[in-house]
Amino acid sequence: MEYIVLSGNDLTFDQFINAVRNGCQVMLSEDAGVKVIKARESIHRALSSKRVIYGLTTGFGALSDVVISKEQTKQLQKNILMSHAAGVGDYLDEETARATLLLKMNDFAKGHAGIKLETLKTLVEMFNKGVYPLMPGKGSVGASGDLAPLAHMALVLVGQGQAFFKGSVLSGKVAMDEAGIPLVDLDAGEGLALINGTQVMTAIGAITVCDATNILKMADIAAGMSLEVLLASNVELDKKIHDVRPHPGQIISADNLRRIIRNSEIVSSHKDCSRVQDAYSIRCCPQVHGASIDVLHYVRRVLEIEMNAATDNPLIFPETDQIISGGNFHGQPVALALDFLAIGLSEIANISERRTERLVNPQLSGLPAFLIKDAGLNSGFMIAQYTAAALVSENKVLAHPASVDSIPTSANKEDHVSMGTVAARKCREVLKNAEHVISIELLCAAQAMDLFTNLKAGAGTMEAYRFIRKHITHMEQDRILSDDINMMYKLVHEGKILAVVENKIGPLN
Repeated sequence: MEYIVLSGNDLTFDQFINAVRNGCQVMLSEDAGVKVIKARESIHRALSSKRVIYGLTTGFGALSDVVISKEQTKQLQKNILMSHAAGVGDYLDEETARATLLLKMNDFAKGHAGIKLETLKTLVEMFNKGVYPLMPGKGSVGASGDLAPLAHMALVLVGQGQAFFKGSVLSGKVAMDEAGIPLVDLDAGEGLALINGTQVMTAIGAITVCDATNILKMADIAAGMSLEVLLASNVELDKKIHDVRPHPGQIISADNLRRIIRNSEIVSSHKDCSRVQDAYSIRCCPQVHGASIDVLHYVRRVLEIEMNAATDNPLIFPETDQIISGGNFHGQPVALALDFLAIGLSEIANISERRTERLVNPQLSGLPAFLIKDAGLNSGFMIAQYTAAALVSENKVLAHPASVDSIPTSANKEDHVSMGTVAARKCREVLKNAEHVISIELLCAAQAMDLFTNLKAGAGTMEAYRFIRKHITHMEQDRILSDDINMMYKLVHEGKILAVVENKIGPLN
């Protein structure tokens, strides 16, 4: 069996997705085990010297000036899990739970958290055997990291809370028993280490980045189909235009579109028409899509750093025998990045909906009204465009940045927080809406392409069209559209249309 080796320093997005979605198991590097042991030895030396250390011999947050006796240390670890497990709302899905476990393990593998190696090995067992803690989605302010959801995660290690296991939701103790995983006896500092960090917001963000990579490519495919059936010009894709404004994303999108519509007889058929310029939603696709591609690349870099970061407090540096309190748990880098991505994805949906409007509006398209025969008796894709408009409008609300808000917590000790987990959840919702909007554009573009029976579409658009028609038939008269939208969403979200297009024309960027 193939394993992903966790060292704390070099987890990639490809490895992340293989572990989270493709069932790849994990193991610790030898070096990680050594580092974890050395950090724990630093903890023992500090405790033996009777030093006052935040979170090990003191209370938490505003209670950091309360010294805890040696006899109370273990109770303190259980207390922090129970008191901080104050999350509410719907549980995060199983995929997010797996991702959170993965990132927590990778953080610990860096050797700065001070936990016992046995505790880390328990997390590895949980991941590999399929015990995934249930974590309520709401309750984190993004500093000190994701306290509430991570506390729910950590409860399972001590036989409390709840967990997914083999398709069922079980109590933490039953899930651990059935998986054959011994419970953990937490020692000084381990409770705090388990709940401190940015792993929940980063997990949601990293999953969103992976899906956003696909939807940005699908946006180019959908735009290519719309460009063809709206009889738009390919002049605006001329390489010279984009080379003189060399934003990387713009150049990528223009190149994608040229390859998607390559050898299109539909485009060639009207190259001498009288239209001078196309509407912005067609003409400016590379500029708009490209800007969002650049956003994605920035966010991906931020999250790849965070996936391999130590976000605990305090941090242990065994090479100098130091235990240092700091603020690496603050989610600001992730919060700002995911707010930015939400804006970028909102714009992808915005321009897609405008293309859909052009497709269904006979005054703009020259196509049958709402892409249906016997319009009036049939409403065709009229309300599909309403749905796209509703989702786009919702995204405008969701794109308001969470990171510009802060609210003091812990008796004003923690007086600036990131709201990074709110930003992450919002961004994922924007992505889902954008996927549905692109799906609606593809439905309309495929319906329009049915009219071009005597002309061959471009290399990529033809492949997308043929694949869509294998799963969704042409609409001759009104039928329940949500079924078609849901099927198209599945094809888009699972990357199936993208796969057949890339198989034909090569990987899109």
